Amino acid sequence: MEPDAPGRIAGYGPVAVIDIGSNSVRLVVYERMARSPTPLFNEKVLAGLGEGVATSRRLSDASVDKALSALKRFAALCRQIGVVELSVLATAATREAENGSKFIAKVRDICGCDVTVLTGPAEAYYAALGVVDGFEIPEGVAGDLGGGSLELTNVRGSRIGDGETFPLGGLRLKDDSGGDLKAAKKIARAALENSKVLPHLEGRTFYAIGGTWRSIAKLHMRQTGYPLHVMHGYTLETDRSRDFLKSLYRQPVASIDSIDAVSKQRQPLLAYGGLVLSELVRAGKPARIVISALGLREGFLYSRLPAEEQDKNALIAAARELCFLRSRSPAHSEELIAWTGDAMKALGIDETKEEERLRAASCLLADIGWRAHPDYRGEQSLNIIAHAGFVGVDHPGRAYLGLSVYYRHSGLSDDELGPGLREIVPTRYKERARALAAIFRVAYLVSASMPGVVPRTTLRRTDNELKLVLPPDLIELAGGRLETRLKQLAALVGLESRIVTDG
Repeated sequence: MEPDAPGRIAGYGPVAVIDIGSNSVRLVVYERMARSPTPLFNEKVLAGLGEGVATSRRLSDASVDKALSALKRFAALCRQIGVVELSVLATAATREAENGSKFIAKVRDICGCDVTVLTGPAEAYYAALGVVDGFEIPEGVAGDLGGGSLELTNVRGSRIGDGETFPLGGLRLKDDSGGDLKAAKKIARAALENSKVLPHLEGRTFYAIGGTWRSIAKLHMRQTGYPLHVMHGYTLETDRSRDFLKSLYRQPVASIDSIDAVSKQRQPLLAYGGLVLSELVRAGKPARIVISALGLREGFLYSRLPAEEQDKNALIAAARELCFLRSRSPAHSEELIAWTGDAMKALGIDETKEEERLRAASCLLADIGWRAHPDYRGEQSLNIIAHAGFVGVDHPGRAYLGLSVYYRHSGLSDDELGPGLREIVPTRYKERARALAAIFRVAYLVSASMPGVVPRTTLRRTDNELKLVLPPDLIELAGGRLETRLKQLAALVGLESRIVTDG
């Protein structure tokens, strides 16, 4: 792989994390150490290391062979990609099995590095840190369901409480219950009643981490026809999800509606994951369940970032990277942040802090579609932004970002906009996305996407008129097309418009 390829961002990397879980062994290679790291490569193997450990206290030979075979491939891939730092983390099955240390020694030989066997509290901490990494000011409880254990941790912003671990991973619960779902339910209920974290969850958000819970969310998306197929930030309101969760363990998995949305490898543990989530909702009474695609691996990487990098906003950092890679002038995009903020004030459109943050990200993303055919710039930009691997933004926020850039290119009408994002964007966001797009449409005609121009101009409101003020040496930029765009912008708030010059 070419580290200086134009589509890559330089930095310390690539870096990789191998997560040896009780159900899966996964390799993720990230482009570099950064606030919002971009995966270069991602692969998992469901080795089932935790299967039978509860009863035999040993990792089975078959699971060990499957895991070691996968690790040999992962180690070779890391060498091929040029990984500069590999971290290997192992969790419940490995730490609990009598032959776990023998297995770890082989892993160490294959990977050529130390292996960190995490304790339950450490596993909970890094999973919770993944939530801190992936959400803007998280407020709730992080729960990581693996094959062997469930970790729960209270999270308030960047503050992480003491974690606790329960032997409620899908494989472990299946073993302990002898495959009896009624018995499994009793085990889960009894365990969660002793939780010291769940009493803090009522009315807050439960951040669900882990492959089984992602599969459940994927199934819910399919059943409800949800239009945005992005797992991170997907939300299930608990009041409307109880029957869905019960349906996962009260009928044969094959008869569940749209079960083909879940991989056949994941289906056997779906009932146990649904059962634990259902009991967790019963005990903790969260207002909502939000899926986190970030967990242990990302939390571990986040813990190793310098403080100044941790303090960066994840969404803005990711938008800035995409701007750098795809915009005609990143400097111009940066200039738009302040200019559009002043423009919003001139129009009399108020913004919350969150809306200001989304507008800043939109400014950075506004020009990423310029290489596309003019007729498809809006649609292409919308698709890239709505489906990007961004974190630190919820689904309505994604819709705001995508629509603001779509309207910029395609005009302010909804006529050619499909119904998908319109279903999830609040009216307030939609109105502000359209206003921001109208501002973009004026700014880009003034600047031609070049830096150093927009900051010399001003949108100024006087009485019932919106004026675009140009310096004398730029007055020749005025013309019919710019007047039409300015008129369109002013009309959004019922104003007349005029282009004037200072001095």
